[in-house]
Amino acid sequence: MESISFRPMTRDDLPLMTEWLGREHVRRWWRDARTPEAVEAAYGPAIDGFEPTRMFVIELDGRPAGSIQTYLASDHPEWIGDEQGVAGVDLFIADDDLTGRGLGPRVLAEFMREIVFADPAVTSCAASPDLGNAASIRAFEKAGFTPVREIPGDHGPELLMRIERT
Repeated sequence: MESISFRPMTRDDLPLMTEWLGREHVRRWWRDARTPEAVEAAYGPAIDGFEPTRMFVIELDGRPAGSIQTYLASDHPEWIGDEQGVAGVDLFIADDDLTGRGLGPRVLAEFMREIVFADPAVTSCAASPDLGNAASIRAFEKAGFTPVREIPGDHGPELLMRIERT
């Protein structure tokens, strides 16, 4: 089984992010930033520490394999409200041939353990995959997230899912 690790995203990763975001299976759900300029505008401020989102590159056996990020829900009250102690998480697996193999739930479980719940102030974690993204919803469920309710998203309805600190 491949080893999973996370490293903070840097500006050197932006060309790779641009390429990943252009891949069909990623582009279908991550619809915003696609050009180098748009990727820079979307991710540069967080990389530089001007926005509170913590962005990581998922590494599989030491090779870049996707992107994952976390943030406090209270920093984005328009998302699910100003609830304290709730972290959000978003991710994608960059290579289509790595999807559908159970990697997503493994990445999520490891990320929750190593990064999200390493902060003692975080009591739960939420995610909101697109309601039509059945594979993502299944991955979150396999990682222990439970559906809460449907919420509006930027591109249509999303399913708010949550996991509590154990």
